[in-house]
Order: sequence, then C-alpha cells, then structure tokens
Amino acid sequence: MSNNARVVSVNISTEKGTVKEPVETIGIDALGIAGDAHAGPWHRQISLLSSESINRFAKKMKRDFNPGVFAENITTQGIDLSSVRLLDRFHIGDAELEVTQIGKKCHGDGCAIYREVGKCVMPTDGIFCRVLHPGTIRAGDRVELRPRIWKFRVITLSDRAHRGEYPDRSGPKIAELLGAFTEKKTWKTDIHTTVLPDDAERLLTELSAARNDGVDVVFTTGGTGVGPRDITPDVVSSFCEKTIPGIMESIRVKYGASLPNALLSRSVAGVAGRMLVFALPGSVKAVAEYMSEIEKTIEHLLMMLHELDVH
Repeated sequence: MSNNARVVSVNISTEKGTVKEPVETIGIDALGIAGDAHAGPWHRQISLLSSESINRFAKKMKRDFNPGVFAENITTQGIDLSSVRLLDRFHIGDAELEVTQIGKKCHGDGCAIYREVGKCVMPTDGIFCRVLHPGTIRAGDRVELRPRIWKFRVITLSDRAHRGEYPDRSGPKIAELLGAFTEKKTWKTDIHTTVLPDDAERLLTELSAARNDGVDVVFTTGGTGVGPRDITPDVVSSFCEKTIPGIMESIRVKYGASLPNALLSRSVAGVAGRMLVFALPGSVKAVAEYMSEIEKTIEHLLMMLHELDVH
C-alpha cells in the first residue's frame, strides 16, 4: 500500500438504494455512520470504494462519476482494495474498521446508478466493514490497511520425539500443508510448531496459552489411539466448549472403507472461544489425509467464529 493512501471523500445518504452525497466529516459510532441509512447492528455498516475503480469504470462507460454516486461511504485513493481480505482492518482518522464482505449482489433496479447507466462497480470492487473503534473521518485522512495475521499452532505429542529419539515428521508436515493452503488464500500467517511429551497437563497448558495469545487454529498430532499414553483427544475435548464431530467422523469413514484400522482413530475437533482445535493422528500419511479434508471447511469455520456468514 502506498504511504499516500488517503480519503478522497466521505459520503452519506438517508435512504438505501440512493447515491450518497459528500459531506465534510462523518462520525463513526458502534452502529456505523451517524445519519447514514446503512448504519445498524449488522456486518455491512460502512462501505469503501477506490477512486481508481471509479475512474476505470468511468473510462469504460465514457462518462464521469462523482464520489458517493455508487453509494460508497468512503472514497479512497492510492490503495489497491483488490488486495484486501476478510477481517483485514483499516485505520482511518481515529476510527478502526474491520472488513466483513468483499463485493456484493447487484440490486439491479433497486440501485440508483444501475437505473441510470445499467451497470455498477460496487458489486465487484466494493469493500464493506463493521466498526471496531469509533471516531471521525474526513477527506484527506490517511488510510492504513493492517492485514489480518492468521495464527496457527502445531503441537506434536510424542514421548520419544520429545526425548529426541527420532525426528518429528508429522508436525512439520502439517506446517508445510498449512503454508501451501494459506499461500493460495493469500493469507498472512504466523505458524509455530512445538513438540511435547504425551502429558495431559503440558498439553492443557499449551492450549490455554494459545487461546490467551489469540491463536486462530491449533493442530495437534499424535496420541489419538487407545494406548496408555494416548491422551490427546480427551484433553482437547475437555478443553473445548463445543465439538465439531462431523468432520472427523467423515474422515474416518472415508479412509476406513479401504483401511479398517483408520476407524480406530479417536481424532476430534472443537472450538475454544474463537480458536479451532483439531486433534490429528501421528503419522505423516494420516496427517496428509486429514488436512486435505479439513482444508475444505476451515475458512468457513473461521468466518463463522467471527460472525460472518460466507458462502
């Protein structure tokens, strides 16, 4: 993002589906912009659109458009909004906003600009936010984008690996697969791995520390069998407030059809606060199988935890 990223115009309207008119300042409270029709207890309280997007659209349509005509609350300049991801944050003036939606469904005839020219740029280029911290925003204010850093922790449970009798392979494999997955998503991440003995108290301490540190997802590997030292699922289940049984049941059935021993895994998944916890088996092969299935739903799970219904 350019250091010159700034607000070009701030705009409000008292009715939905109409163009917004530029004003000198906008006051941001917990519900959005005071006096704006889109303020309220929902996830799309404030909208942003870049002047670069407006100019590209204007060139295509061979006409000029004023700020606010696409019903955006904040018109920006010098920032590539196409690089923004869900739950990134904007610091503008003394307000803080969190991205909750990228693009939107076109309202067609319910939109003033669509009725006028037959097209609109907001469905593809618009950014929608909710308020994290109130404040005042005016034209000329600097726009600072702070990308979301997704925190992942990988915990290997193995007495022998912890003693150094053999290298941990399953933990690094999870980290490798996570790195590839998040790179495709263009997420910025912090992935940390550690090795613990098969010790319930040590695992509980590590899980508690992860939750307190704002970690988003914890993966454990190892200790999911029925041996005397296999305690991982029991600790994870007691630590989580909610369980997510379907995903692990599905994985066991899928791979158990050809390898009955796969049905013996006691792997579990759950939620502790806003943190997901997945307890995976200890083999590299099993880790790869489980991760391929978990990756299909993990983004949706994370968004649900942050009260976003993303499909």
